Amino acid sequence: MLTRKNFLTTALTTLFALVAITASAQSTESGRFLSLSPPGGLPIIPVLEGWIDNQDGTTSFSFGIINRNDEAVEIPLSEGNRIEPGKWDGIQPTHFPAGRSTGVFTVTVPNAERETDVWWYLKTGDNEELKVPGRYGGSAYELDFIRPRPQGALQPLVGLGESGEQMPGLYAQIGDRPGGAVRAGEQVEIVINASDPAERDPTDPRFGEPLPMGVAFTKYQGPGNVEFTPHESTPTAENPYNEGDRRFNFWRAPAANELEIPGPSGTARVYATFSEPGDYIISAKVDIHSAPDSSNGDQCCWTNVYQRVTVR
Repeated sequence: MLTRKNFLTTALTTLFALVAITASAQSTESGRFLSLSPPGGLPIIPVLEGWIDNQDGTTSFSFGIINRNDEAVEIPLSEGNRIEPGKWDGIQPTHFPAGRSTGVFTVTVPNAERETDVWWYLKTGDNEELKVPGRYGGSAYELDFIRPRPQGALQPLVGLGESGEQMPGLYAQIGDRPGGAVRAGEQVEIVINASDPAERDPTDPRFGEPLPMGVAFTKYQGPGNVEFTPHESTPTAENPYNEGDRRFNFWRAPAANELEIPGPSGTARVYATFSEPGDYIISAKVDIHSAPDSSNGDQCCWTNVYQRVTVR
């Protein structure tokens, strides 16, 4: 006799089986099976990372972005990508890589203007305009990355080219790429130099050897595509874990625009190919996330520098 309880059990079992069959079919047809978001068309979300009082009396507002799309999105400097007050407009990126990008740039204002909100507006396609204020004073948003972390980590010192002057900061410096204008379609060498200024406990076994610095080159602004190719001086990365180690399958090889500088100092080189003429900016983020007291989540410790490239 089919009782009410048995009927419900049978019905639920059948339902779960149908869901499993549907899921299997969908997973075969698409790599985005049961994805929580569509592959594209989502708005770029501007983020205020926080604010910091600098030693020279100025205040910096740090901004990042969230791109939940599968691909990078371009939003040119325009009404749909602007900063107000207008005197700060143009410092922001126009290229938004997929994923979460932390501390992409800062707006630094004099002490007399720190109470004035700095708004970043973004409108992606037909989506609603989103905005975020650089706002001073909220203790939850106060950053302290200019001070040493518990184990000594500090922002790396980074310069443009092989020997340019080194500086720390989320918008440490912007300058022209050494070597002048380049041609579209040709590989161009982009170079930065960096050093780790941290003073760490020499008796701590974690710091027996200098820590490597991570480097990521990214298109920041520009009209066309930029393709990065590893420089021949960059060693091929190998999985540091044995196959028996459960971390083996989670290791990710660096992308073409990513590499490491062995500590405590050195240069990073990458080739960039520009698809069309125009004025570009290439950013380089140099981090010391190999240190136990440094990560994006901690808002420390990395430095951003930017190179302008004229392509003809």
